[in-house]
Amino acid sequence: MAISKERKNEIIKEYAIHEGDTGSPEVQIAVLTEDINVLNDHIRTHKKDFTSYRGLMKKIGHRRNLLAYLRDKDVQRYRELIQRLGLRR
Repeated sequence: MAISKERKNEIIKEYAIHEGDTGSPEVQIAVLTEDINVLNDHIRTHKKDFTSYRGLMKKIGHRRNLLAYLRDKDVQRYRELIQRLGLRR
């Protein structure tokens, strides 16, 4: 269910601000978004998998908190990121 290591590294390279950047809010939000999308597909197939559903809700909450942090810190970076990720905020 989790994203592969190769896919995660691709996302990190795509959203990194500088070389070796894995902790910036942009990278964390992008990785969480990919994880959320994979879990959404799983939940659609396995409707009674409540443990995975709980994990999905935790990831959504974490992404929401990171988005709020980025919005408070730098609105321009926030707007660019949600545009790139296709989030509907």
